[in-house]
Amino acid sequence: MKKIVFITGTRADFGKLKPLIRAVEAHPEFDYAVFATGMHMLYRYGMTVEEIHKAGFSNIFTFMNQVHGEPMEMVLSSTISGLSRYMHEYEPDLIVVHGDRVEAMAGAIVGAMRNILVGHVEGGELSGTIDDLIRHSTSKLAHLHFVANAEAEVRLLQLGEQKESIHVIGSPDIDVMLSDELPTIEATKKYYEIEFDSYGILMFHPVTTERRETEKYARAVVDAVLESGREYVVIYPNNDPGSELIFKEYERLKGQKKIRMFPSLRFEYFLSLLKNADFILGNSSAGIHEAPVFGVPTINIGSRQQNRFSHCSICNVPNGVDAIVEAIGAALMKGRYESCSYFGIGKSAEKFIRELGNPSLWETPTQKVFQNVYTGEQVSQ
Repeated sequence: MKKIVFITGTRADFGKLKPLIRAVEAHPEFDYAVFATGMHMLYRYGMTVEEIHKAGFSNIFTFMNQVHGEPMEMVLSSTISGLSRYMHEYEPDLIVVHGDRVEAMAGAIVGAMRNILVGHVEGGELSGTIDDLIRHSTSKLAHLHFVANAEAEVRLLQLGEQKESIHVIGSPDIDVMLSDELPTIEATKKYYEIEFDSYGILMFHPVTTERRETEKYARAVVDAVLESGREYVVIYPNNDPGSELIFKEYERLKGQKKIRMFPSLRFEYFLSLLKNADFILGNSSAGIHEAPVFGVPTINIGSRQQNRFSHCSICNVPNGVDAIVEAIGAALMKGRYESCSYFGIGKSAEKFIRELGNPSLWETPTQKVFQNVYTGEQVSQ
């Protein structure tokens, strides 16, 4: 049996990986393990490793790679150390990582150094922060690419990746979004004790390359939320540098009757809330990636998602109170949009497992070569 390790560091990437893990779990020729680390292991963010256990998965290895506030390079170093020792014991045939977090980069580094195949899910995307560098670096270290669409494939080809190593499967979380697995909005509101009839979702994260401005940006967001007079479900920022400045401003939201604030939400419950929200506000990739699938308006603030996919449901605004409040009003007036299929139409897990079932995939060399875009000449890296 081929042994596959999935690395997850956040609730968000676990939600995207879960359909793929399920498909591998159900396949008679594959064995799997989950390496859970990152924000999953922090009490401040709800110890979301419990979500992995509640999903019914076994063979879960937990590793605390950080304490809150540690710089990203130290988290990367710690994760590499823990992963390297784990890989020495488990000896997998394939490491699967997702996206643009340091845990994914650590997995790709360890796999590359140990001559273990690395599969990168959702490479080739764009964003406007250090995440871009992490995602593209992870792609360059990975041997296999499971991308959302043809545009992502083209970007990887521009990076010098081999065409035969790139597999377009769509975004795995859309399998969940378009399935009947989502809880009803009534069940979701009851579970989280949300009594609002209508609401917006606020998810605002630090921009690592604009750390000096974080407090000012967060203050403007909170001012706009309060000025709008609307009801909100607020989800904590991630643990990137600068998050403490956002938490400082969020203190003003505590005790507000129109605000329900959570460290994290279970993935399917979050999707149910998003599906039924009036809009999503902030700078989370959920506003770019998931919200358009449901046709939910996005008010995208600042530069964090700069250069990413653009859609008629996404309104890009600067970090200013007046612009944000005006955009909230416009989103409420417009209402829903048609569903967007840019990131796929489901069946990603089915496509993923089909690719894994191809014997030639497992013969992919761990010694990568650079594909020259202009001449087709192969040059050893």
